[in-house]
Amino acid sequence: MATKTGKEAKPRIPLSKERVLHTAVDLADKTGIEKLTMRNLAHELGVEAMSLYYHVANKEVMLDGMVEAIIGEIGEVAGGFEPPAEGTDWKTAMRHRILSARQVMMRHQWAPGVLETRTTMSPPLLHYFDSLLGIFVHGGFSYDLAHHAMHTLGSRALGFNQELFVPDDQGPTDEENEAMLAEMASQLPFLTGMMMEIVHDDPDSTLGWCDDQTEFVFGLDLILNSLDTLRESE
Repeated sequence: MATKTGKEAKPRIPLSKERVLHTAVDLADKTGIEKLTMRNLAHELGVEAMSLYYHVANKEVMLDGMVEAIIGEIGEVAGGFEPPAEGTDWKTAMRHRILSARQVMMRHQWAPGVLETRTTMSPPLLHYFDSLLGIFVHGGFSYDLAHHAMHTLGSRALGFNQELFVPDDQGPTDEENEAMLAEMASQLPFLTGMMMEIVHDDPDSTLGWCDDQTEFVFGLDLILNSLDTLRESE
């Protein structure tokens, strides 16, 4: 009769594309997207790197799959991508959909940068944009105005604001900032005045240099209110 020696080995969890992608997302959250490599991912999964290529052909395919996982997460937060119930205010539905995307982007702060590098739109991403257009159309927008609206929303449609200017991560110290502002004051009075008055002191609400929650919601509401005025005038 066979006897057990030592601890029983834990059953190995089968490798699948879904497991690979969800582990990649978790690893990017922990270490940053820059440190995510096929080798590091394989180590995290406890497999040989070559085993990954049965599920994701290369890193670009992996990044595409991670984007699909993120879009799926937005759907979970938003309660699905179906058109809003009859009688639902379109602005309320659109605001909820986009702020759901924002919530997911805040969990995965590397995701906006990856989205900006994608050269094609996967079926889940196309489905997400189709759902936004559905909210507009069900809300009384013509396709022409809905098209303009999507361009106006830009990256906000996915929950982040693409910045015009992003400084280096190694920013100046407080003392250097004060000296810089004093030097700027005479030549750039309005920029200096704004920078002295407006300070983003909640780093947890930020997706980039100046993309904090307050500014994001302000811009989103401004766009949606203006679009509603245009919709009523059609």
